[in-house]
Amino acid sequence: MAEVLFYERPVPLNRNAHKDLRLKPLESLKFAISAHSVPLTGAEFAVAARDMMIVFGGKTIAEAGPLAVLGLRENENLYVDAEGRWERDAYIPAFVRRYPFVLAEKPAGAEGDDFTVFLDEAYSGFNTSEGERLFKEDGSNSEMLTKAVGFLGEFQDQVARTKWFMEQLVKHDLLEPRSLRLEKGNKTINLNGLFMVNEDKLRALDAATTHELLVSGAMGWIYAHLLSLVNIDRVAQRLSVREQGEAANTTTN
Repeated sequence: MAEVLFYERPVPLNRNAHKDLRLKPLESLKFAISAHSVPLTGAEFAVAARDMMIVFGGKTIAEAGPLAVLGLRENENLYVDAEGRWERDAYIPAFVRRYPFVLAEKPAGAEGDDFTVFLDEAYSGFNTSEGERLFKEDGSNSEMLTKAVGFLGEFQDQVARTKWFMEQLVKHDLLEPRSLRLEKGNKTINLNGLFMVNEDKLRALDAATTHELLVSGAMGWIYAHLLSLVNIDRVAQRLSVREQGEAANTTTN
């Protein structure tokens, strides 16, 4: 499940089992060091487009969803260094910022709401002596937990809005399969299984559809996606810097 990509031991948040649990501040983003892409919501497109390439990924156009491209090699995030520090001043997707909490869908047939709050028990910042409490003495949510759950709810709302956005792209046949090919020295990097908006089809939309996409905000998201595509060069430059560092370390060792 994509929503629990970083979570080693996700378990439902339980008011009794976790009544004494505390959370130390998240000091490292090492958990995302192997993510070469992460899901993105449409509301993030404008700010994410400054720093990273936004594409659509999936087995088929009907299943595609927006992704922030974070790396060009498998299991490598070029926005996180070996110490778990995110690139200074670069946007951090909400998908990453939710950690160590996540709002995940319950298994089919389970009682209660469709979604419930999970936490990653493997996160080293959870303990019973340091940091902020998850629950107050009376069992109610602490201010910290209230804010975290609120953020999860807002994120889920944006996921639903993004799903509607994707339905519009499919409905109006705006997506097309694309592959990216980068030549780096004596090797080639291929990014396959991607979808992007076809600008010719976008310009060919009738006035009513164009107006609908404009007033709904979808048109802004589309152009943020299109403008972000130039960031492939910036990601490639990040890879070059990473490779130079690897070569230097090899020479030193």
